[in-house]
Amino acid sequence: MRLGVTIFLTDRTIGVAELARETEARGFASLWLPEHTHIPASRRTPAPTGGDELAEEYFRSVDPLVALAAAASVTERLVLASGVSLVAQHHPIEYAKSWATLDLLSGGRTRFGVGFGWNVEEMENHGVAYATRRERVREHVLSMHELWVNDEAAYSGRFVNFDPVFMWPKPVQQPRIPTLIGGSAGPKMFAHVAEWADGWMPIGGRGIREALPALREAWSDAAREGDPQVIPFGTVPSADKLEYYESLGCTEVVVRLPASGRDDVLAALDSFTRYLA
Repeated sequence: MRLGVTIFLTDRTIGVAELARETEARGFASLWLPEHTHIPASRRTPAPTGGDELAEEYFRSVDPLVALAAAASVTERLVLASGVSLVAQHHPIEYAKSWATLDLLSGGRTRFGVGFGWNVEEMENHGVAYATRRERVREHVLSMHELWVNDEAAYSGRFVNFDPVFMWPKPVQQPRIPTLIGGSAGPKMFAHVAEWADGWMPIGGRGIREALPALREAWSDAAREGDPQVIPFGTVPSADKLEYYESLGCTEVVVRLPASGRDDVLAALDSFTRYLA
């Protein structure tokens, strides 16, 4: 089973180039970076972790695509992924081109992890209503898939509309960049996974065993071939926990690194190497 890592990279943490090199050198499979374009000072939306305070890494986080491009330039094998991208806050044509370019420059080493988002006022500043975020994410990703796959692409929806266009480069990976959705289990989540994604990333890795039958049923009902990927995301590893995930059929787990300086992050990486196969 492969191990990847995720971290809130900021202007105060370890640098992305060193982190990417050290992560690959130790044998980890992937690097996943989260996204917040900004955090509104009003702080009306409660923190997803509970409590009144929101950790500073949420509003100091770097742009994941730019950081992943830097990581691509100093690595050869490391998979470069968003964990997760707030795709509703981006224009799909521009975002499709950016991701395709990263896939090209990295030699086909990207994965597109997306989320529906939780910060109401952050979305509002991007012109996105919280109530429609799921439908927007769906249309944004589906239209991006059209742009990645087709030489002449078009899309017509409630939120995304464009007549036939040409857009290159195309991703190196065929037919497109693997797309996964991060979030909690449930019928709505699994309907989205089955329709337009390649897998599910349960945040924290909780509740997978109970959720798998419903996920597989949704996948089958959508006439999808094979099995959906299930990647426990942002977990704190232990031998028992990783063995449990492997018994469920998970082929990769993404473990959480501290949003800290060089010494703390490298020490955490070193401590996690004992779980590498």
